[in-house]
Amino acid sequence: MSPTLISLSLAVATQQSALSPKTWPFSVALLPQQAYLVGGSVRDALLQRQADYLDLDFVLPERAIETAQAIAQRHGAGFVVLDADHQIARAVFPNATVDFAQQVGPSITVDLQRRDFTINAIAYNPHSETLVDPLDGYADLQRRTLCMVAPENLQEDPLRLLRAYRQAAQLGFSLEPQTQATIRTLAPLLQGIAAERVRGELDCLLSLPQGSVLLEMAWQDGVLQTWLPDVDAFELHQLAAMDRQVAQLHESWPAYTRLLHSWVKESTAPGLHRSWLKATKLSQLLMSSPDGGDAALLRLKYSRVEQQAVLSILKGWHYLQKQSWEDNLSLPQQYWLYKTSGPGFIGVALLGLVNGVSESIMMPLIKRYLNPADPVAHPQALLSGRDLIQTLALKPGPQIGELLEAIQLAQAEGLISNRQEALIWVKQHQTASEPQRLE
Repeated sequence: MSPTLISLSLAVATQQSALSPKTWPFSVALLPQQAYLVGGSVRDALLQRQADYLDLDFVLPERAIETAQAIAQRHGAGFVVLDADHQIARAVFPNATVDFAQQVGPSITVDLQRRDFTINAIAYNPHSETLVDPLDGYADLQRRTLCMVAPENLQEDPLRLLRAYRQAAQLGFSLEPQTQATIRTLAPLLQGIAAERVRGELDCLLSLPQGSVLLEMAWQDGVLQTWLPDVDAFELHQLAAMDRQVAQLHESWPAYTRLLHSWVKESTAPGLHRSWLKATKLSQLLMSSPDGGDAALLRLKYSRVEQQAVLSILKGWHYLQKQSWEDNLSLPQQYWLYKTSGPGFIGVALLGLVNGVSESIMMPLIKRYLNPADPVAHPQALLSGRDLIQTLALKPGPQIGELLEAIQLAQAEGLISNRQEALIWVKQHQTASEPQRLE
């Protein structure tokens, strides 16, 4: 690629991208003359990829922490020292996270040679508006190829082995053959990486449109075996089928696919990937685990909320598998499926469609779930425990809960629909095994 073409591409890239100081939350005048923007923000700008949230990385020849602190104080941003020994600090703005690191080596060229992939080893000086590209990363961007800088760089931080597949999925790139061969050789080193870091890359792959294909490739290259030892080729192959199923459903059932991409109970920060679709993909990977997936979720240190989401999907899926039907589930079976799954039914339905349950069975169940007034999927409490104790003079005890469950099941079957009918039903269906009346 000639310098002229690079300059033209750069001119286009800088107009409304992270390369333009106009998009930054601070003035470029606060940076020293030999400051360089590096990494993903440069790469994405050259690819004309834009993001709502800026994630900027600067390399400074000296005083990196002091510069970061001064910028944060001037603009009222958050400030934290990430690594005092290596002089790395972060300033956090409402719409941007900005990292400042001390240059490694005597020049920016030496610093770039320590990075993971050539496309991430391009630096941009905002003062001179020039690129530094000692490893021909721009050419690899044009070829849409992910190429390592050096095997020892991957060995230095083995998480880069998994990151290769994540970045390929994000960018729609292919892995350069020698890079992929090196990853296969170094794959066992991933066992020494902190679980939280591995989980972050895995979550990205599970959440990206092209992630399923690259996740299967990572497994074939031996990268996942340490962390997901019970996963097999079929389960990984099903992830791509799940993506296709979601794309088809989006045309006819957009309300359902919106739920798949949503999350509940737990707010997320930029960079985190939490959705029912991701939880369903995890469930697909773990459905054959001998321990029900518990060990893998704990090993990867998923939050308690995420563990519960995956386990609720698996619990509902196992219940569905045990049922026998011809054309549809009975109303009691449907009730217990929704009850067993809880909010995880969103994922259970997708697992069913991907794993052989016919649309004639699953689609009516999805339709019920999408209706918040449906008495089978979302039964409303017609009576409370206090009602049974006070109105019907029943003894407190575990039997009260069983009776309330029976009332909800009767409601699902259409036998009762309001409080008065529920009271009459209870009186008519009390047996010797039900709670005894107070004396």
